[in-house]
Amino acid sequence: MAMEMRLPVARKPLSESVGRDTKKHLVVPGDTITTDTGFMRGHGTYMGEEKLIASVAGSVERVNKLICVKALKTRYNGEVGDIVVGRITEVQQKRWKVETNSRLDSVLLLSSMNLPGGELRRRSAEDELAMRGFLQEGDLISAEVQAVFSDGAVSLHTRSLKYGKLGQGVLVQVSPSLVKRQKTHFHDLPCGASVILGNNGFIWIYPTPEHKEEGAGGFAADLETEGVRVSTEASLRTSSCLLLAMKWNWGALWSPGRTLRVPAAEAPSFLPSLAVSG
Repeated sequence: MAMEMRLPVARKPLSESVGRDTKKHLVVPGDTITTDTGFMRGHGTYMGEEKLIASVAGSVERVNKLICVKALKTRYNGEVGDIVVGRITEVQQKRWKVETNSRLDSVLLLSSMNLPGGELRRRSAEDELAMRGFLQEGDLISAEVQAVFSDGAVSLHTRSLKYGKLGQGVLVQVSPSLVKRQKTHFHDLPCGASVILGNNGFIWIYPTPEHKEEGAGGFAADLETEGVRVSTEASLRTSSCLLLAMKWNWGALWSPGRTLRVPAAEAPSFLPSLAVSG
């Protein structure tokens, strides 16, 4: 019987050439990142015995002389330009509170959204009274981060026809560290399902529409019952693949070209973990 033995080896120190395009350097609490005293301590690190040591488990990121560790499992920290999927939690005066998997609720102002039909005008008192008709508690939306406040709260906007209220689909929640920032987060899969990869870890899976409502202003909802069974099965199979990839740590969920095949017999075991809307 063949036996393989591996002896402990010293971890390689952080290279000067570490950048965004190189392979991620993963560390756990207590690991020595570098012994060079020329680097500055960032989030997730501390100095000990003239060494820079990791205090959380995650990937090492370096910006010039600043080194920090980005935790693998953490709350979402918003950045301007991020695409997020959120749920309306409260309707307030001229604004909505949105749950986006961050420490604080995000804010969507009435002036930061398109009116139904894509109408462009100043918001009036009638629009404020009709806010609950636009979006109410429990509705899911896709939006873009417009600003980040000093306390970490996020301001959203939906001033585009690709953003707005979401209709029928499946919501899957993963760690925000698994979603990579890229040019587009809206993907149409060949299996008949479409995916919105939110940077906040909320992934929305819905049947690919045959035609898009250009004049709906982001408020079009697909409520047709014809073909629901086939489209729902495609969405559930896709969500099962994402949950399976997350469970076995098969890498970041950012490339739609990574098609995972899940047998139909295994798909129902994932259903209790899904949040179905519509």
